[in-house]
Amino acid sequence: MRNLFNGLVFFLLLISSCKSQDTMIDKTVVKELDVDRYLGKWYEIARFDHSFERGLVGVSATYSYREDGKIKVVNAGFKETLQGERSEAIGKAKIPNKNVPSKLKVSFFWFFYGDYFVLDLDKDYQWAIVGSSTDKYLWILSRTPQIKDDLYNDLLVRLNERGYDVSKLIKVEQSIE
Repeated sequence: MRNLFNGLVFFLLLISSCKSQDTMIDKTVVKELDVDRYLGKWYEIARFDHSFERGLVGVSATYSYREDGKIKVVNAGFKETLQGERSEAIGKAKIPNKNVPSKLKVSFFWFFYGDYFVLDLDKDYQWAIVGSSTDKYLWILSRTPQIKDDLYNDLLVRLNERGYDVSKLIKVEQSIE
């Protein structure tokens, strides 16, 4: 738990101070995002490697409203195996510009916020691609712990067309439902 917390702090500091070196990456966000439909549980299908998630499997993110109108973020996973020690981080998200709800800011530590950009989204809110203002962070999320190979390959094509190096994606082990 402490390593996850330290990693999240590092992540937030890093992304709040970094700008992308690669201008060839298309970081355009979806034009419309219905936050109410986006809330709920998402499973991490693939991600770029980062110290704050290294070794975690069965990773999920659950979003819900807080009393103050911000979004509660609960990231959870298991160390090394699906039977490993559970690791959880609780944070908050906000939408700084209500005209662009697909560009959120997320914080797991104090007032340090990092980008959470919804780059692509299924019309039925069954999968999402999330990145940031830098090309160093990328996640493929799904409402289910598994997605079909043809969908995964389609998402890789979309990401490749945006300029992301999809060879850096790590598939996340998830339970089979």
